[in-house]
Amino acid sequence: MDWLIPLLSLIALEVVLGIDNIIFISILSDRLPPEKRRSLRLIGLLLAMVMRLVLLAFISWILSLDHVLFNLFDVDFTGKGLILLAGGTFLIYKSTKEIYHKVELKSEEQVKPLKKASFSRLLMEIILLDLVFSVDSIITAVGMVNELWIMYVAVIVTVLIMIVAAAPISNFISKHPSFKVLALSFLMMIGVSLIAEGLHFEIPKGYIYFAMAFSFIVDIIQMKTVKSN
Repeated sequence: MDWLIPLLSLIALEVVLGIDNIIFISILSDRLPPEKRRSLRLIGLLLAMVMRLVLLAFISWILSLDHVLFNLFDVDFTGKGLILLAGGTFLIYKSTKEIYHKVELKSEEQVKPLKKASFSRLLMEIILLDLVFSVDSIITAVGMVNELWIMYVAVIVTVLIMIVAAAPISNFISKHPSFKVLALSFLMMIGVSLIAEGLHFEIPKGYIYFAMAFSFIVDIIQMKTVKSN
């Protein structure tokens, strides 16, 4: 039973890291008609699982991404770093754009173009972020356990948990606009974290998740207070 604790620890960590993925997919799926949202979430998360499983099959190549490719302004750039920089920039761009549309665009005519987002384009955006999160997730997994089969099991179990959690999270975000802005701000923080990590400046994930949890609790209290009044 020596494998049980590493497996459970890895699943717990992957679920926490997967929150970013769920929130991003949930926000994008909200751009589609209700009947198509579940399909986008399901396909997006299944693709995330497939991508992680495929990357595990090329584990030696994944580890090689940590090798220095070039140096610029005394900063060593690796394959992983470049992927994180691109993913972080994309995440900040998408989050900023969504917050702008949510907060600034008021009239129905301005909001209307958002409703025309195509399923295939949104799926492509999910795939791009899945790749970034998958590389980060796999390298984290390699640092925790040595057994390849444990990583496979952890990935499959984690994605199944994410599939179950995706619908409630998505519905909650959709029904509460303030939480959607909060979730987008959280994704923006993750984007900054990815860029910092790509530049070898580590921001402990615990700080980010604590800030998010604190903001979430404050929002819940505020919502309860408004309802009681």
